[in-house]
Amino acid sequence: MLSGVKFVAVASSAALLLMSTGCALHTPTPVLPVTPEAFVNLAPDELGHWPSRDWYHGFGSPELDALIAQAGSGNLDLAAARARLALADARARQAGAALLPSVDGGADGNFLAGHSTDGSAHETDWSALVSASYEVDFWGKNRATASAATYLGMAARADRDTVALTTLAAVADGYFVLLSLRERLEVARLNRIAARGMLDAMAARFKVGMSNPVELATQKVVLDSTESAMLDLQRREGEARTALALLVGQAPEGFQVDSTPLAALTEPPVGAGLPSELLTRRPDIYVAEANLRAADANLVAARAAMLPSLSLTAAGGVQNPAMQAAVITLSGAGPTVNIGAGLMQTLFDGGRLRALRAEAQSKDEELVAAYRNAILGALVDVENALSAIHHLEAMREFQNESLAQSERALDGAQLRYSHGSGDFLTLLAAQQIMYAARDQYSQYRLARLQALVSLCKALGGGWHIENAP
Repeated sequence: MLSGVKFVAVASSAALLLMSTGCALHTPTPVLPVTPEAFVNLAPDELGHWPSRDWYHGFGSPELDALIAQAGSGNLDLAAARARLALADARARQAGAALLPSVDGGADGNFLAGHSTDGSAHETDWSALVSASYEVDFWGKNRATASAATYLGMAARADRDTVALTTLAAVADGYFVLLSLRERLEVARLNRIAARGMLDAMAARFKVGMSNPVELATQKVVLDSTESAMLDLQRREGEARTALALLVGQAPEGFQVDSTPLAALTEPPVGAGLPSELLTRRPDIYVAEANLRAADANLVAARAAMLPSLSLTAAGGVQNPAMQAAVITLSGAGPTVNIGAGLMQTLFDGGRLRALRAEAQSKDEELVAAYRNAILGALVDVENALSAIHHLEAMREFQNESLAQSERALDGAQLRYSHGSGDFLTLLAAQQIMYAARDQYSQYRLARLQALVSLCKALGGGWHIENAP
C-alpha cells in the first residue's frame, strides 16, 4: 500500500501533468459592437457635461426633490432590489467559502459489552477529534464558481442602481405629467365656461330669430365635447396622482401634490459626451457585463468539473483506543491523527457533466448577445432623447408664436367688444382659440421636460463605473 504522503505526491504529479490543458478552460472575450465616434443628433459644438447624480435638482422644484427623497426610502421596487443585492452578496460569501478548508469538531462515545463461555468483557471507546477537509482546486473550478457568484453580486449592485435611476426618472416624469394635467384641467374649466357663455348667447339670439337651430345644436355639441374632455382629464389626473403615490411608496389615500405651474420649473442644461464613454456610465450595461462575466466563470467551472478532483482530509485529537486499524489496534487513550487523500474522476454519468457544460456554453452565448444588445439599446436611448430635444427646440418658436397670437387675438376681441364694435360670439370664439393654444402649449412644455428626463436617464443619471463594486 502507498502511504498517505506518497499517495498525495502521486495525485499531485498526475494533476500537474494535466494542467497543460488548463488554457482550454477559459472563454474568449466577446467582440463588442463598434461604437460611433459621435452621436448623430449631437453636433460637435453641443458637447456638454454628463448629468450629475442629483440631476433632478436642476428642475428647480423643492417638491420634486422631496418626492424623489421619499421614493429613495419608500419605493418597493427599490427595496426588492436591495434585498436581491443582499441575497447575491450572501451567495458570493457561500461560494467563496469553498476555497478554504472546512474544519469540524466532534466527540463521541461507544460502550461495548459481551458475555460468552469464555467470560465477559466490556470496553468504552470514545474520541474527541478536530477534522479538516480540503479540495485542491487544480483546475480552478472552485475559484471560477466563487468568481461567478462575485460577478452576480456586482450585477445585483448595478441592478439596484438601475432600479434607482429608473425610479427617480419615473418620479420626475410622473410629477411633470400630474402638473401638466392640472394645468390642462384649469384650461378646460375656463374653456367650458366660455362654451357655456357662447351657448347662452346663441340661445338668446335664437329666441329673437337672430340665429338658426343648426348653430345652436352645433354649439351644444361643442359644450358637450368640452365637458367630456374635462371629465377625461380629471380621470387621468387621478390616475397620475395614484401612480406617483405608488412610486414614492405611499397609499394613494391622502397623498397630495401642490399645483405648481410648469412655467415655474427650469430646464437643466444636459449634454452628452462621446458614445464610447456611455459604456462606463450606464448601470444596465454594467449589469449585462457582470452577468456575462459570471456566465464565463460558470462555463470554466463546468469544464473543470469534467476533470479529476483531489481531496485532502485530516483529523487529530484524543481517542480510546488510540488507533483502530484492520491489522493493528493500539489500546488505551492517547493522541491520534488521520491523514488521507482521494483522487476522483467521473467515468460514466449518462452525459450529465457534458450536458451541464453545454448548458453553461449556451447561457454564455445568450449573455454575449444580451451584452451587445444592452450597448446598442443604450445608444438608441440617447439618440432618441437627443432627437426629441432637437425637434422640440425647433418647435419652440412656433409654439410661442401660436400662444402669443391667440392671446393677441383675444385682447383685440375684448377691446372691440368693450367699445361696441364687436359681438359677444366673436369674443367667446377668441377665448376658445386661446384656451386651445394654452392646452397645446402645456403639452409642449411637458414634452420638453420629459425629453430632458429621458436624456438624463439615457446618459446614466450621473452613474459611473467607478461607483460600481
